[in-house]
Amino acid sequence: MRIAYLEDEPDVAATVSTWLREAGHEVECFSSGVACARAVESSRFDVCLLDWMVPDLSGLEVLARLQIKLRHATPPVVFSTGRDSEEDVVGVLTAGADDYIVKPLSRPLLLARLQAVTRRQQGVAGASLQQDFGRLTVDHGRRQLALDGRLIVLTERETDLALYLFQNVGRALSRERLIQVVWSLTSDVDTRTVDVHISNLRRKLELTPESGWRLVSIYGHGYRLERERNSS
Repeated sequence: MRIAYLEDEPDVAATVSTWLREAGHEVECFSSGVACARAVESSRFDVCLLDWMVPDLSGLEVLARLQIKLRHATPPVVFSTGRDSEEDVVGVLTAGADDYIVKPLSRPLLLARLQAVTRRQQGVAGASLQQDFGRLTVDHGRRQLALDGRLIVLTERETDLALYLFQNVGRALSRERLIQVVWSLTSDVDTRTVDVHISNLRRKLELTPESGWRLVSIYGHGYRLERERNSS
């Protein structure tokens, strides 16, 4: 297998890369989430092994960016991290990861998990990953959003932004981070473009308190999508 490996701890990266190469795999190692995402977007990898906490672009944000850019061509993704709470595991798997391994890593377990996810990946392209939020239904696999059972017509970029927001309900997202993940750029997008797209989503998806949602503008920072406390 050709593996994209994101890990910012040099000793860990060296050890795990050695394990993988000794098992006959080709490994490209990255300490930067942005560099890893760009490489996977531009070249074929069979699987991604991602650390969660990386300074520039976290493993979760790399995963979201790959889903936006590559869609069903996104390779299987396995997370390798010291975060082991049930909430963390559920969050990563809900976001679309294929598996989750808690550090410190075991060589036999790591190799077995990587083989398993590549086997499971065969024949599952286009599978649905659906979330229900009251009146709203979000299908990440099919890239569709429905309101009261009616599909909402969005542009490609609006769809990218909406899916990322619904993967991060309750989390503050800076305009710069949205540009990095959704537009796959650093500073080439005017932040007003983000604001226009946010306004369009508020209107098209009815993200209002009356509908049980708030798409909050955070002054000088960005946005947070949150559910009204009394909404079900």
